[in-house]
Amino acid sequence: MVRAESLGGEQRLRRIEAVTDAALSRLDAADLFDELLDRVRDLMQVDTAAILLLDVRARQLVATASKGLEEEVRQGFRVSVGRGFAGRIALTQQPVTIEQVTSDKVVNPILLQTGVQSLLGVPIIARAELVGVLHVGTLTPRRFTPDDVRLLELVADRISLASRARANTLDQAAALALQRSLIPTELPEAPGLELAGRYVPGHASGVGGDWYDVFSLPSGWLGVVIGDVSGHGLPSAVVMGRVRSALRAYALVCDDPAEALTLLDRKVVHFEAGNLTTALYAMISPDASTMHVSVAGHPRPVLAVPGQPTIMLPAHVDPPLGTGPRQPQRHTTAVDFPPGAVLVSYTDGLVERRGELLDAGIARLMAAVPLAPVETVCQAVMATLDAEHPDDDIALLAIRRLTD
Repeated sequence: MVRAESLGGEQRLRRIEAVTDAALSRLDAADLFDELLDRVRDLMQVDTAAILLLDVRARQLVATASKGLEEEVRQGFRVSVGRGFAGRIALTQQPVTIEQVTSDKVVNPILLQTGVQSLLGVPIIARAELVGVLHVGTLTPRRFTPDDVRLLELVADRISLASRARANTLDQAAALALQRSLIPTELPEAPGLELAGRYVPGHASGVGGDWYDVFSLPSGWLGVVIGDVSGHGLPSAVVMGRVRSALRAYALVCDDPAEALTLLDRKVVHFEAGNLTTALYAMISPDASTMHVSVAGHPRPVLAVPGQPTIMLPAHVDPPLGTGPRQPQRHTTAVDFPPGAVLVSYTDGLVERRGELLDAGIARLMAAVPLAPVETVCQAVMATLDAEHPDDDIALLAIRRLTD
């Protein structure tokens, strides 16, 4: 549908008043985002509206609030500045319009899957610095007008004020900074392997005790970790940071994952009393053909191998870390990692649902893992298993061995 090039003065005034309503200032940031997006959809007669805020450290835009594209937020969608539609707005800090959405103009597959036809986006700026991107879309072709652009820029100004207020909440800002520093924004390159991860908080604080980590070892092996500290919020994130750092240190002096987790268990019992932790530590050989895996009370990963049924990784599950002063015997399992195989590690928030047996969630996960590039794997898994309002944090790490 093609809109008129200009609006009457009375209608324009109504639109401006709707997004500058004084009552909006009494809402917290999350509620304000939702209210503004609802109003924008109604006033501009669009089908989708989304806010992506800038992760300064990673130079990535993170889907933060959405109407009509809720999967963006639920799947933890990120896009680098300069890439795709939102990335181009962030790079140029200028409005961008796409009258006909095609796969060569956007990088977010959710836009294509939803059937968005036309897009308008503007930068969110505060104190001359980029805060994020606001965009709207329609499911039918649309030519956005200069009035549409000005209205969306006005909404972006309100969002920038709300973002600044949120950043002034010191505890939350510190917690977010901690989480972002501990969850890798870029995974290391490893010969013969392809890696991708996701982290989606399940609580209002945006942080918790779930994490994943990947690092190269002096021996040429690749260390892979995923874990979960009990509890929520900043306290769990702080403990998670200490546990993560300790495991990295033990990995440098131990060639056996079980030995590293034994040392980590002693550390958790002594220094982190009362914090139950589950973890999986795997070492992948330099030729990517073999994995040595030790599991401390953590859900076993899913392994998909070409030409074979998808299985749970056949690894021994030992007790969690921090269960008591008596040290359990920990085990390391050697597992083949054939070409084309995909390993999916995760935390329990991905598969646990209230009122449902854990086996049901695991079965859904096993059915959802495709033999495909890891970004496609992450998208498929999150789309199939991620609840609309997760009760717990979700960390996900996918590793694929490339074919020769």
